[in-house]
Amino acid sequence: MPSSTDPRQFGVTFSLKQCRNFKLDAKETFLWLIADAGFRRFRLMSYWDEHEKQPGVYDFSQLDWQIKLAENVGAVVTLCLGARQPRWPENHWPQWAWDLPKAERSAALLRYIEAVVEHYKSHACIISYQLENEALLAGFGERPEVDRSRLKQEYALIKRLDPTRPIIMTTSTSWGIPMRGPIPDVVGFSYYHTLYRKGGYHRSNFLPVIHRLRKLLITMLHRKSTFIHELQLEPWGPTAIWKMPSAEQAKSMSPEQIATNLKLARAIKAPPIDLWGAEWWYWRLKQNDSTIWQAVQKSLKDFSKS
Repeated sequence: MPSSTDPRQFGVTFSLKQCRNFKLDAKETFLWLIADAGFRRFRLMSYWDEHEKQPGVYDFSQLDWQIKLAENVGAVVTLCLGARQPRWPENHWPQWAWDLPKAERSAALLRYIEAVVEHYKSHACIISYQLENEALLAGFGERPEVDRSRLKQEYALIKRLDPTRPIIMTTSTSWGIPMRGPIPDVVGFSYYHTLYRKGGYHRSNFLPVIHRLRKLLITMLHRKSTFIHELQLEPWGPTAIWKMPSAEQAKSMSPEQIATNLKLARAIKAPPIDLWGAEWWYWRLKQNDSTIWQAVQKSLKDFSKS
C-alpha cells in the first residue's frame, strides 16, 4: 500500500468513543491511521456530550487535536454535526439537554451546532459536513428523537453559517431515497453485508445493482451526487466486538469477508468509499494479530490496481 491513500478513493471514520471502548489511546490510534495506514480522508465527530458537558460551556480540545493532525498532513475531513452521530449510543445527548423539555432541547441543539460550525469553519481541511447520521432512523440507538421540522432548521442554520461547504446526509435504510426535505447536497449510502439480528447472522440481499439504481434515481430526481459513507469492515455480532472471541468476530468479518465487501462496494461505482472499523483493525494489531489489517491493506491495493 502506498504511503498515503488517495482520498478520492478511500476514507475512514474515526471515533474517540470507539477507541475508549477498545481501551485504545485515541491519539495513538489516529496517528497510526495517518502515518502507518496512510489515510488522508476522515469522517470526524463533534459529539455533543463530549464538548458541552455543561450548558454554554464549550471544550473542543479533544476534537481540536484531531483536526490539527489531519491538517498537518494535508488530509481532508467531513465533520459530523448534530445529536445523532456515528457510534453507540448513536444519539449523543448531554444529560442536561435530554432532561429539558423538547422545545428547549431543540433550541440548545441549534446553539450547539452553531458553536461547532463557528469554531471550525475557518479550517480549510474541512471539506463537508455530515448532518445527523441516519437522521430518520428511529429504531436503532438510545434516546432516538426523529423530528423532521427540527432537521430542516438544522440544515438551514448550517447553510446560513457556512454556505461554502456541502452538507452530506445519509439514508436511514439500505434502500431509502430522499424524497422530503431537507434534500442534502450529497447523499451517503451505508453498505453492510453481514448483520446479526433476531439471534442469528444474516446476509444482505441488497446487491450492488440495487445501490446503482438508487444512485441513478437520486441523480435523476435531485441532481445530487452519492457515495458510500460507511462500508462495513468490522464485525456485527451478538455482543460488543471487544466482548467477542476472535472466532465469533470472524462469523461476520473475516479476511475473506473484508475482500468480498470491498469488491461489492467497488461494483456500486460510487466513490469515495469511507471505511468503517478502523478502531477494530488497530485493536487486533495491538493484540499481535495482523491478519485483519493485512486483509484490509491487500484489498485496498487490489482495488487500486483494478
